[in-house]
Amino acid sequence: MENIHPPSHEHVDDQMYKLEVNLDDIPGEWLGYVMDLLLNSGANDVYYTPIFMKKNRPGTLLQLLCAIDKLEAMKDILFRETTTLGIRYYPLTVHRLERAYEQVETQWGTINVKKGFHNGQLVQWAPEYEDCRAIAASFHIPLKEVYAAARRHDSRLELK
Repeated sequence: MENIHPPSHEHVDDQMYKLEVNLDDIPGEWLGYVMDLLLNSGANDVYYTPIFMKKNRPGTLLQLLCAIDKLEAMKDILFRETTTLGIRYYPLTVHRLERAYEQVETQWGTINVKKGFHNGQLVQWAPEYEDCRAIAASFHIPLKEVYAAARRHDSRLELK
């Protein structure tokens, strides 16, 4: 892709932590609640992976990423709101792309788009899900059609 943005805002963040817990005795409904609490308290990412634990019990691996200054708050939530008896955590380095936020006009309305630049080159592009979802629901059209329209209407996006 062509160089359309001057490089300068990429950065490496070495003040991040990854936390993880194995959970085998927690109702699924609680997991959504815990995810919301963690994200609302400053977690950058929260995700779940199905796992098998000792004695072949099905479980869930909860992992999250947060800044070092949020570490204690995350640990507090995990101990208070889940059934875990222990938390693994370790420092992690994150390389963040430069980001730009723009809008594209489609036949159904405006969609916000997030773009990621590496060394000044556009390497990532994603319309905002909530904008696309609202248009798809409002106009009763497939979500994938809204995403495709956003891509077609962004004249600065070089398609390969």
